[in-house]
Amino acid sequence: MMNSGGDNGNGAFKSRIAQILEKRHKISVRMYMGISAALLLFVLASVNSWFAFNTVADAQRGVVDRSLPQITGAFAVAEQSRTLVAAAPRLAAAGTLEELENVRTSVASNREIFESRIDALEAQASDDPVIQRMRDRAGALLANIEQLDRSVEERFLIADQAGRLQQEIPVLHERLQRLLGPAIDDQYFFTVTGYRDLDSEPVPKEQHISEGELARYRRLADLKVNVDNAVQLLDRAFIVGDPQLLEPLLESFESASEAITRNLAALRDPPEPAELMAATERLHELGSGGEAAFALRRRELDLAAQERRLLADNRTLEIELGAEAESMVSGARDSARESTDIANEAIDTGQVLLLSVTGVAIVAALLMGSLFIGSLLRRLEGLSSRMRRMAAGDLKTKVDVSGRDEVADMAAALEVFREASLKAQRLDLVERMAQELRDKNEELEQVLEDLKRAQNQIVMREKLAELGELTAGVAHEIQNPLNFVKNFSEVSSELVVELKEVFEEGDGSLSEDDRGLIDEICGDLGSNLERITHHGLRANRIVRDMLKMGRGSGDSQPTDINALLEEHARLAYHSARASDTNFNLTIEEDYSPEMRQLNVVPQDLGRVFLNMVTNACHATHDRRVKENAEGGNGAYEPFLKLSTRRTSDSVEVAIHDNGGGIPDDIIGKIFNPFFTTKPTDQGTGLGLALSNDIVRQHGGEIAVDTEPGESTRMVVRLPLSLEVEDS
Repeated sequence: MMNSGGDNGNGAFKSRIAQILEKRHKISVRMYMGISAALLLFVLASVNSWFAFNTVADAQRGVVDRSLPQITGAFAVAEQSRTLVAAAPRLAAAGTLEELENVRTSVASNREIFESRIDALEAQASDDPVIQRMRDRAGALLANIEQLDRSVEERFLIADQAGRLQQEIPVLHERLQRLLGPAIDDQYFFTVTGYRDLDSEPVPKEQHISEGELARYRRLADLKVNVDNAVQLLDRAFIVGDPQLLEPLLESFESASEAITRNLAALRDPPEPAELMAATERLHELGSGGEAAFALRRRELDLAAQERRLLADNRTLEIELGAEAESMVSGARDSARESTDIANEAIDTGQVLLLSVTGVAIVAALLMGSLFIGSLLRRLEGLSSRMRRMAAGDLKTKVDVSGRDEVADMAAALEVFREASLKAQRLDLVERMAQELRDKNEELEQVLEDLKRAQNQIVMREKLAELGELTAGVAHEIQNPLNFVKNFSEVSSELVVELKEVFEEGDGSLSEDDRGLIDEICGDLGSNLERITHHGLRANRIVRDMLKMGRGSGDSQPTDINALLEEHARLAYHSARASDTNFNLTIEEDYSPEMRQLNVVPQDLGRVFLNMVTNACHATHDRRVKENAEGGNGAYEPFLKLSTRRTSDSVEVAIHDNGGGIPDDIIGKIFNPFFTTKPTDQGTGLGLALSNDIVRQHGGEIAVDTEPGESTRMVVRLPLSLEVEDS
């Protein structure tokens, strides 16, 4: 029992091995093996590329995330520092407070940008000594600009004070001249003449030429000279550009001021002592006080020197910042070069590995193509060629079935298909012959139906021709009695007139009542005879038209279109009433009084109007009958509107009915000969076709405007060239 179980297990294992070995011949197995090998090579190439790309990406991130931002930030800081340094001289050169404020605004904007770029650069690597040095120099640059701003503002204030002093000095000088000039002149006049004024007596010579009076004159003259000298020194102080030259001027001014003080003290009786004393003291304050001219000018020159020094320092800081930026750029460039070298090395390694894998893949592909795919393609080409021959009709040759793969399975299936196709071909031949027989039968039935329809139309046309001949004969026979009625009515009218004249010329034996009765009877007879004559003429005209219709078309002649339309509309209406006593129709007429006579063939154009009105009568009657049959409430009222109008280039005759309209699928066929929706015994399909031909022969056209289920409006347009000119 145990040996038997072992034998069964070995048999199953061997069977499984045999199945696996058998599958090795399958195309799918060999394709899967080739695809697996290609996939393995692809994975190896992808892993190699991934490592290479990862190395390159790390190098690029080092450049993009570190080196490039540092280079960009350093250049931005250096560029912005140049902008600030270039803006600083404009601060110092501002001529007005408004100009200074504008420059301040520009400098403040550039300063904010500069600080933001310094902060951004410092945020990238705060521990970098180069960035720290750039931060220190940037701080020094900003501090210099702030100090320069304050210096310029202070200089403007000093300039304002100096301007006020410069305006005050001439006024004060003029004031002192006004006080000292007359006093010197009076003293000189007194010393020479002895007169204090012209109104007083002269003093003795020993008095006006005394040592005291001469000394007074000298002191007044020295006082004026010292005042002029002090004013000149003050004026020179405002134009001096070197601080070292201010000290000699200040010493000279103080000497002149002391001389003024001595001369004033020596004068016993100075002119206008209070005013002169106040003026000289103010002159002394303008030169020697803390906010005096010399102090203000010295401070102004010191500020200008400080501004020049700050501007020079700014240029130095700009150069140092540029050097630091260049140093940072150089370091970043070295770092980028190192990262590039690493990336290039990784790319070279990846290229070598990728070329190796690609070479192996190409060799494997060539081997697979020559050993497997070439054989497979040749077998598939043979199978395809056999299938094309089968498609061309060669089903007799057997299919070659060899091998144990899918192509062999396809060949076996194709052989089965060939055998089945032979059977189906025989069955298809029988069915095709049967179908051809059925098609021929249907064609014969259609031809028979067409022959019957043509026969009915020929019969109908013959009936119409006979009816036309009969109509002409009947009209001819009716015309003779009508002529008699017309003639006798005219003769009777003349007799009534003569009878009336006889009574009027009588002997007067008749009474007034009899005469009135005779006049009334004669009037009634005359009126009746006029009606008989009118209707006789109308009947005669209808008969004449019937004769014309029977004889065919006539010649063109001036025709009243309004009258022609009205006459044939009445004729169509009474014809419909005669055919069906239940027919009824409301006709509305709207004829234009501007219509002139047209040079047309009245018989032909009358046929057009007769056909169109007849169709409208049939359409409205059919709709009324249909709605009544469907249980309508009788709300539908058949209606026909006839109208004419004259436009700028044509004459339009419109026939509008509220029948059922024309369906969209047949509106394009209504002018085709022999097309009709009526039974064969009720219509020939020639009415609208003939009407269209007649209108075209007159140079016009027929337009159709329809609303299916509601109404139809047909318009006949004739050219104005047919109008008859008024004579």
